[in-house]
Amino acid sequence: MEDFLAARLQMAFSLGFHIVFSCIGMVMPFFMCTAHYFWLKRKDPVYLDVTKAWSKGVAIFFATGAVSGTVLSFELGLLWPRFMEHAGPIFGMPFSLEGTAFFIEAIALGFYLYGWNKFHPWFHWFTGVIVGVSGLLSGILVVAANAWMNSPAGFDFIDGQYLNIDPVKAMFNDAWFSQALHMCIAAFVSTGFAVAGVHALMILKGKNVLFHRKAFQIAAIFATIAACLQPVSGDISAKDVAGRQPAKLAAMEAHFHTEKGAPLIIGGIPDVENKTVKYAIKIPKALSFMATGDFNGEVKGLDSIPVEDHPPVAITHYAFQLMVGLGMLMLGLALIYFYALVKKKHWLDSKWLLRLFVIATPMGYIALEAGWTVTEVGRQPWIIHGVMRTADAVTPMPGIAYSFYLFTAVYISLAVIVSVLLYRQITMVGKLYDSSSQTNNS
Repeated sequence: MEDFLAARLQMAFSLGFHIVFSCIGMVMPFFMCTAHYFWLKRKDPVYLDVTKAWSKGVAIFFATGAVSGTVLSFELGLLWPRFMEHAGPIFGMPFSLEGTAFFIEAIALGFYLYGWNKFHPWFHWFTGVIVGVSGLLSGILVVAANAWMNSPAGFDFIDGQYLNIDPVKAMFNDAWFSQALHMCIAAFVSTGFAVAGVHALMILKGKNVLFHRKAFQIAAIFATIAACLQPVSGDISAKDVAGRQPAKLAAMEAHFHTEKGAPLIIGGIPDVENKTVKYAIKIPKALSFMATGDFNGEVKGLDSIPVEDHPPVAITHYAFQLMVGLGMLMLGLALIYFYALVKKKHWLDSKWLLRLFVIATPMGYIALEAGWTVTEVGRQPWIIHGVMRTADAVTPMPGIAYSFYLFTAVYISLAVIVSVLLYRQITMVGKLYDSSSQTNNS
């Protein structure tokens, strides 16, 4: 394996794991605090049990997220030293602020985990809110740094020099809002459906039904609301990408030819050599409307972009189709759930609805990984869009393949350990958390 490919695979693998840990760490505190709020208001002991169970999960994912995130920060310097040499002074501010948010999150989590019966109940609850807010802010700051790679700002690039650096402008670049919005909602969608699906499975198995039903209701509400908001953020992101990164949009849609009234392509197999898409469903003029707001608007194709600047079309297109397809399925489930809440309340106890949530358990994270693939692969061959190519930023140090194998083993081991811990948490609810002794169907 050549070093350049090994370096890219190592970053991809590391980010692929970390994004799951970080999204759970961003979202689960809000689930935890919601259950805690219901306990404080209603004094229902089941909500207290759910709160304590979820707080252990928050602790587990905080630890794993901290480890995987720390590894990533070292990997940036190890694998991409030229990138960090020039980019570090420009977009270092969001990373520094992310560190501050991380410290606040750690302190608040310590207060929350060890503050039971030691603080005023509402202050204790508030420390949990701080965990969630600081975790969400931490994620937004990291995404702002990534957005800068897609939309570099806050400097002048003159004769190979990065001059007149403005870190504030770099942080609040043109892409940060759309990316942060889309990523935050995706975190709630993916984590919400995963948590709801696990609790739905336990309800179907008839284990600690009251506990799991309360937990399911909280997670399902968060997941379904976020699933309904995600298409809105997706539309904002699509329009943003169309204006700033036409090559990425063209790869996402396998749009080879510049045209007005461009059709939206659903599915299909891109044929890069012949510049066509086989077996695709085409919706006339829909891509033009989505990208420009005008059914007859012009959408740039790959033919208007130098070949050496083309992203990998097939990977980007398939990842984008997978993300959108799964997003639509989760949106459909969300609409069914809301219809049940309003019109068909007896559906809420039906096994078929619970089974749909079980099926949807992995969908959010698969869509999340696919979306991240679109963001990163669709930017290629640039590490800083339009400024520095990825191949020019890689370390000259040999033997990166061995580093890739080592880090892969570390992350797989970490995933196995986390899975075992979570399995124990879920299967031992009756012994560890269910103080109401509701271990059978209620």
